[in-house]
Amino acid sequence: MVVTKKETILVVGGAGYIGSHVCKAIHENGGRPIVFDNLSTGHRHAVRWGDLMEGDIRDADALDKAFQTYKPTVVIHLASCIEVGEGEVNPEKFYDVNVIGSLSLLNSMRRNKINQIIFSSTCATYGDTQNLPLRETEPQVPVSVYGQTKHFVENLLRSYAKAYGLQYAILRYFNASGADADGNIGEEHNPETHLIPNALKAAAKIGGTMKLFGDDYDTPDGTCVRDYIHVTDLADAHLLSKEALKKGIETLEVNVGTGIGISVLELLNTIKYVTGHEVPYDIAPKRSGDVAKLYADVSKAEEILGFKAKHSSIENIIRTAWNFHQYKS
Repeated sequence: MVVTKKETILVVGGAGYIGSHVCKAIHENGGRPIVFDNLSTGHRHAVRWGDLMEGDIRDADALDKAFQTYKPTVVIHLASCIEVGEGEVNPEKFYDVNVIGSLSLLNSMRRNKINQIIFSSTCATYGDTQNLPLRETEPQVPVSVYGQTKHFVENLLRSYAKAYGLQYAILRYFNASGADADGNIGEEHNPETHLIPNALKAAAKIGGTMKLFGDDYDTPDGTCVRDYIHVTDLADAHLLSKEALKKGIETLEVNVGTGIGISVLELLNTIKYVTGHEVPYDIAPKRSGDVAKLYADVSKAEEILGFKAKHSSIENIIRTAWNFHQYKS
């Protein structure tokens, strides 16, 4: 991999699910991750590779202190509110944290002469599209507050690049999933709303049956189709993006997925195959905003970054997630 020996990287939101895996990847490749996190959704126990500085990205003084203390060369920005349903009922929080917080971070970077940032974005910025696989040239018309705030930050980055010469990489994630192969870190949201951990809980007979939202979509088996990418592959994409900026790429916007669509029923069948346990579920009404199919065109990431998902077979995703939680029925 491609981290300069002892290079210091500030990982904003590094105590979270994806952030902790990014920190491990930096450490294993010779770098020094510094976690900046307010621990509102992240976990202190997930900070295992580098220092933790507690702080909020809306706090200019805390950010300036982090930059002046550790003198990082690049920022990886993963701090945000992410639960789509919450954003619809509490947009104030999402715009405050995701947009105002990102503006605060960018301004602190300018004050402290840090000019490179890798931003955690999402395929939700594309909105409700039927043009698949999704390419980066697809118009961005987000329909959720979550997607809108991420799109807003993307526009901030473009504006700062044009006006101030900021170098940025925007990584539009598809469905982050799985867990570290060593079983030390994994997905720990509270409350948990993501499909795979909830399906694993149902398989382990924890918390009752799972809700399957809609079974009459225009897909081969009637359930939604999504692109699941292993969190370890996502972490690698951040390091490859950092190296691309270092080599002189000024701006970069890429999808990070596998290009393979997996239906909900296919996923549940894989859970049975990997764990030996059926996933009990009840059919529930479709959720507003859920499209039938969503998967990436990953050719741009492959061409520019040399990125290739190596850990994202659906069997490995399920196996590592199951091992992390160590569910037993």
